[in-house]
Amino acid sequence: MQKNRSRGFTLIELLVVIAIIGILSAVVLASLNTARSKGSDAAIQSDLSAIATQAEIWYGSNGNKYGASAASTCSAAGTFFADATVIRALAAAVNANGGTAAICGVTTTQYAVQVKLAAPSPTAYWCVDSSGQATQSTTALIAGATVCPA
Repeated sequence: MQKNRSRGFTLIELLVVIAIIGILSAVVLASLNTARSKGSDAAIQSDLSAIATQAEIWYGSNGNKYGASAASTCSAAGTFFADATVIRALAAAVNANGGTAAICGVTTTQYAVQVKLAAPSPTAYWCVDSSGQATQSTTALIAGATVCPA
């Protein structure tokens, strides 16, 4: 008599394979979260670069002034912050960091804009100003300041 034995995987073998797949999935998901944060930071930096470019266009087109008077808000009328391109870029940067508000300051001859970053740490910021500086800082810009913190 021959014993009819079906060939297949044992329960232990299946459990080991499922455990390995679970471990690999956890590693991949952790890597994706880091990549997503870095992507958000790249978007913030790009948006603030667009703001700096638009500010210089505004400056040249409006009598070499960034605004009619000093302001400490990111939506001040009579400044380049009222420009439609700047409004869109600022909204995109704030959206990319999860909704944390931007910090701005402008005078007739200077400006600075700072937005919180997502990836490096919860207290890292990206700042651009009228001197051409674009830098990461752990110090928040004081509302109304027109120079990025060191």
